[in-house]
Amino acid sequence: MNDTPIDNAIGGPLTGGSLEPTFAGAMSFMRRRFSKEIGAADVVVWGVPFDCAASNRPGARFGPGAIRRASAIFDGDPQYPSLRDPFARMRVIDVGDCYFEYERIALAPGAIEAQARQMIEAGVHLVSLGGDHFVTLPLLRAHAEKHGRLALVQFDAHQDTWDDDGTKMSHGTFVTRAVAEGLIDPARSIQLGVRTVAPRDYGIEIVDADTCLALGAGGMAARIRARVGSGAAYLTFDIDALDPAFAPGTGTPVAGGLTSAMALGAIWQTRELDWRGMDVVEVAPAYDHSEITAIAAASVAQRYMQGLAEKFAPR
Repeated sequence: MNDTPIDNAIGGPLTGGSLEPTFAGAMSFMRRRFSKEIGAADVVVWGVPFDCAASNRPGARFGPGAIRRASAIFDGDPQYPSLRDPFARMRVIDVGDCYFEYERIALAPGAIEAQARQMIEAGVHLVSLGGDHFVTLPLLRAHAEKHGRLALVQFDAHQDTWDDDGTKMSHGTFVTRAVAEGLIDPARSIQLGVRTVAPRDYGIEIVDADTCLALGAGGMAARIRARVGSGAAYLTFDIDALDPAFAPGTGTPVAGGLTSAMALGAIWQTRELDWRGMDVVEVAPAYDHSEITAIAAASVAQRYMQGLAEKFAPR
């Protein structure tokens, strides 16, 4: 039998890259070990396959699987732009997906929050793969319970501030609810890439898409740093922040958006911020072409984790 290691996701080491073929093997996120042993990890990757709050095209429930498959392209190499193996510095596992009963959708938000809280309370850094943008609300609840009010850094074509009296389940109202529940600090929060109109901004700074395109990655990063300051922050990345040329596989695409390079550059250039968690959402692979949307989403999470790795000492 060939002794070349394969299926690093099943029983592989918690540190170091994997060298298996990018087209074969079990598809965890970046080949990290599938494990429920949260206490052994520094960072946990978790899928939230929920899309019952989408207002336009459904299908983001398949996003976590598509992002995992696309992430195999990063297998085994030093990562750009850090030029390092992030897994030499931190232990990362893929814990699989959130469980909720699809027959009882009203109970899904509580299930997402409870499972996220369990992991956060264990002391790990949670990287979540959506799902539609509603899932950010229960994720913020779990993170704010641990870390207090957070600065929200939101890449998005939409503000997601539509009216909500507390009874709606919509991907277009999660910011309204987060403000009302005191989960985020609007005075330290910022939305980038917006190119639609919503009823209100709640005092959150809006950097619209045209301004972002003029600023470039460096200018966007400067605006984020100035707004967030030194306090705890949470990153949520709706893949429709990108122009449909870079992310067609999403439920509510809007022309005139960011390029992948701009968004990834801004994330990298804000790596020194006090990030407490992140999610990337709204990947709907049924509308994708050649996996370019899934590749973009996997790159967002990969770039974020490279930044996290710089805060760990080499092992």
